[in-house]
Amino acid sequence: MSPFTKAAVDPALLAQQGKASAGKAAAAVKRGASAGNEAAAAKAAQDFEAMFIAQMLKPMFQGLSTEGMFGGGKGEEMYRSLLVEEYGKTIAQAGGVGIADQVKAEMLKLQEVK
Repeated sequence: MSPFTKAAVDPALLAQQGKASAGKAAAAVKRGASAGNEAAAAKAAQDFEAMFIAQMLKPMFQGLSTEGMFGGGKGEEMYRSLLVEEYGKTIAQAGGVGIADQVKAEMLKLQEVK
């Protein structure tokens, strides 16, 4: 059999590998918590808030029409999504809507549980 032919995939093996990688991720989180990495939790919480805000802003920009000489097209669609993401990051860095503080507190609380 050629190495390029399709081989049967064992679902049980995939599930076992998924559980192992999830376990490794949980262990990495616990190691970070034991090291007292509060700055990493703050950064993750702020990134989460930026993503949340960007998702909240996205529908607002989807309804805008961009007809005209210099508007429209696939390029504008792509750059508009990047712009919305940057708006979310900027709003989160400026204090956001208060989600980051709650997420950080919850992350630290969950990491302390043994």
